[in-house]
Amino acid sequence: MLAAIGLDVRQEAAYRALVTVGAAELSDLARRLALPEADTERALRRLEQRGLAAQSSARAGRWVAAPPGVALGALLIQQRHELEQAELASALLTEEYRAEADEPAAHDLVEVVTGASAVAHRFHQLQLGATSEVCALVTGKPVAVTGMENESEERVAMRGVAYRVVVERDVLSLPSGITELTAALSRDEQCRVVDRVPTKLVVADASLAMVPLSGQAAEPAALVVHASGLLESLTGLFEAVWREAMPLRLGASGVREEDGQGPDAIDLEVLSLLLAGLTDASVAKQLDLGLRTVQRRVKGLMELTGVSTRLQLGWHAYERGWVARAPR
Repeated sequence: MLAAIGLDVRQEAAYRALVTVGAAELSDLARRLALPEADTERALRRLEQRGLAAQSSARAGRWVAAPPGVALGALLIQQRHELEQAELASALLTEEYRAEADEPAAHDLVEVVTGASAVAHRFHQLQLGATSEVCALVTGKPVAVTGMENESEERVAMRGVAYRVVVERDVLSLPSGITELTAALSRDEQCRVVDRVPTKLVVADASLAMVPLSGQAAEPAALVVHASGLLESLTGLFEAVWREAMPLRLGASGVREEDGQGPDAIDLEVLSLLLAGLTDASVAKQLDLGLRTVQRRVKGLMELTGVSTRLQLGWHAYERGWVARAPR
């Protein structure tokens, strides 16, 4: 918890122990921490430098803790000041960057990022920098970054940034596919599914995009595309895939029912997965239902809509608003 003010795990443990006992001999503190005395002393020296501990003037070799309210308060004030200075520097650098970017050189419009770690870092950085919307095409075979499983997405969504995501149908068959999609939908993200997406892609605020480089390279690589005709093409590609994709509705939230006779939440889950292309058996497995239960629910939906084929059921589901290509 105190890593934000520069303490590692051992230093924090030493300070907590000192706060608990008020004062302690080096040997006693080392036993309490289950650390060698040399490591314990190094941790105490670091605390001393930070003003969190001091050697007792009354007894040599005895250490006392500085009052947390005073010592930690001073460090937090210093940390806030440093953050304010960093924010100011960031704003100034941003202005300089924008001034230089008014007429960018052609070679500045595309960055090449190489290596799994660098690609993953840039991917998360792109999301964290978004202020309005993130659009993504997700494949079933991620390389450097897993499909929808990254903490950046949750943090960005909590700031009110909208997400529109199109996933390949293979994602629904992954062990954690339904779980991750359900979590995304619970954050009010819009999710759709298609048989195949042309490429993995993420676009932030329609001003920056990232797309993987395919080839025989030994390590993953990706292009980061800035505002340009290429970015407009990538944004257009996403919108084209989005228009043709089928919305995923894994719950009843936001789906209207007609005169109280509409499908219940489980019916909507079954219908959504069937329209996404899953078989009855796959739907039963994903929702932990019996195969006959799924088939009975489908038959009930067909009776409700007065149709005789599943193709007609899909058309009526769209017309009745149980599924929609755009939010209603």
